[in-house]
Amino acid sequence: MDTPPVGRRWPVTLQHRDVTLRPMRLRDAAEWERVRRRNASWLRPWEATLPPNSSPGPPTYGALVRNLNRQARQGRMLPWLIVFQPEEHSRSNRPVLAGQLTVSGIVGGSAASGQIGYWIDQRLAGRGLTPTAVAMAVDYCFRTLQLHRIEVAIRPENAPSLRVVEKLGFRSEGSRPRYLHIDGDWRDHLIFALNGDEVGDGLLDRWDHRREQDQIRSAGESVQDAESTEVPEPVEGRPGEHPEPAERHTEHTRPIEHPEPDERPEPVEGQEPNAHAS
Repeated sequence: MDTPPVGRRWPVTLQHRDVTLRPMRLRDAAEWERVRRRNASWLRPWEATLPPNSSPGPPTYGALVRNLNRQARQGRMLPWLIVFQPEEHSRSNRPVLAGQLTVSGIVGGSAASGQIGYWIDQRLAGRGLTPTAVAMAVDYCFRTLQLHRIEVAIRPENAPSLRVVEKLGFRSEGSRPRYLHIDGDWRDHLIFALNGDEVGDGLLDRWDHRREQDQIRSAGESVQDAESTEVPEPVEGRPGEHPEPAERHTEHTRPIEHPEPDERPEPVEGQEPNAHAS
């Protein structure tokens, strides 16, 4: 049996700009349950479910957190919350629970791999939080845990999740029929993967560069649209003057890794919910 890879001891927190990945805590219960209830219909089609005659999972949030953290301390998974820090000038700049990202099935040895799953609050979808969180997690797995391969399984109907792996440059590896039990039945999934030697200086740097280029392109299109709608009065003898667009400076940072105080709860046996990006 493959053993878990050697890496930083759990708990681990990663931070990049306005996105933080941190461990689930018992005191997150009220906010976690509130976000989950609000997003029930948004998440239901992609939620992992248990096949008939399966043993039930942890019955409470507390049991879930203890179970996930126990497996994390064993090096078999990384159960993170996605936390978003709004801009300072927003009405409330308190960090908010934006979603969840889990690296599960972590093994070392000849496989040296893991699988990533995630969900995001519908209110915060489309802001680039999920690709940023996935890139942070992938870089941690490749650099710190020294994994070779990271995989994501996505239902063909899940267009938002497909856009995440497309933006990050995951390689498509085809489909697996009736691969995971999702929303009450066995569902087909598309498989996407990255190997450590495919990301160069890091997936997060690549994603940041793409976002910067998209912002510059969008700004240029906005300038062109504005110029095409303006019809200035002609001035004889003066060529049209068009100011150069201002330079955009985007700060590049890497995740900051620092340990969280370990609550060391008692282990609770049970099956954690799959956090696949189904």
